[in-house]
Amino acid sequence: MKSQNLSTVTEFQLLGFQNLLEWQTLLFIIFLFIYFLTVTGNIVIIVVVSQDQRLHSPMYTFLKHLSFLEIWYTSTIVPLLLATLVSQGQAISFHACIAQLYFFVFFGATECFLLAVMAYDRYLAICSPLHYSFLMSPEICTKLVAISWLTGVGTGFLPSLMISKLDFCGPNQINHFFCDLPPLMQLSCSSVHVTEMVIFILSIAVLCICFILTLVSYVFIVSSILRIPSASGRMKTFSTCGSHLAVVTIYYGTMISMYVRPSPHPSPDINKIISVFYTVVTPLLNPIIYSLRNKDFKHALRKVMRRNCLLYGVRMKENLFIR
Repeated sequence: MKSQNLSTVTEFQLLGFQNLLEWQTLLFIIFLFIYFLTVTGNIVIIVVVSQDQRLHSPMYTFLKHLSFLEIWYTSTIVPLLLATLVSQGQAISFHACIAQLYFFVFFGATECFLLAVMAYDRYLAICSPLHYSFLMSPEICTKLVAISWLTGVGTGFLPSLMISKLDFCGPNQINHFFCDLPPLMQLSCSSVHVTEMVIFILSIAVLCICFILTLVSYVFIVSSILRIPSASGRMKTFSTCGSHLAVVTIYYGTMISMYVRPSPHPSPDINKIISVFYTVVTPLLNPIIYSLRNKDFKHALRKVMRRNCLLYGVRMKENLFIR
């Protein structure tokens, strides 16, 4: 029977990278720069895809949603990470911590589903080009996007609810830069066996299944590429798919190594390094790999920039004429 005089934790203290005190300023500059590039790059993708009619295809629709997702996903984590670097630790209320955990799981799961859908889209485009317009119609594209978001919304509820029901009696220091599942379960003073098992099974269901579906799509894509007669065509397609697969592997690989494993977990320092990859690095790589290496997108970007510069010039001349 639990003792009635145990104090209940009402706020946590995020320790961040306190073991690297002499590197705090440099880390702050690096993470701030990466965050700025991530948000800016993904906003550019959304604007260009929205303004250029030639990019209104399923592939770019998925990319636009992925970019929108990445802005919110990284914004759930990085601002608080920057705060821990400035103040060498950051207080966060219990409810705010659970809210951050929910949005992290929600956006992370949605990204898994979107990446799997994007791989399937590329599989249809390369392996079944004659049936692509039928198999990936605008209606089907919209449904796949909606399913990805709605499934992500539902996925975030169970872990957040189960963590919120745990007892936290102290200490309240989270040796991490955000409210993640493993460090929160380690701080709980109640039994976490059921919670660990449920999260473990949920992680397998989301991460492993999405990763396998993505991997299978790329296996079929590669086998189709190998049948391309032109060597230059094979190299070009391999280069694009290889870049996509590299980013997907980094994201899924680090996520799986963190959540699809039984306890005990490795040291907090290793956890933080792994977490940086899927919360900071991949949101930056996605706009670079999926769009800035794409000729159609770069052409559309130049076109949008010229048009906006022309409009800006016309407005400036009108203002000068009025004056």
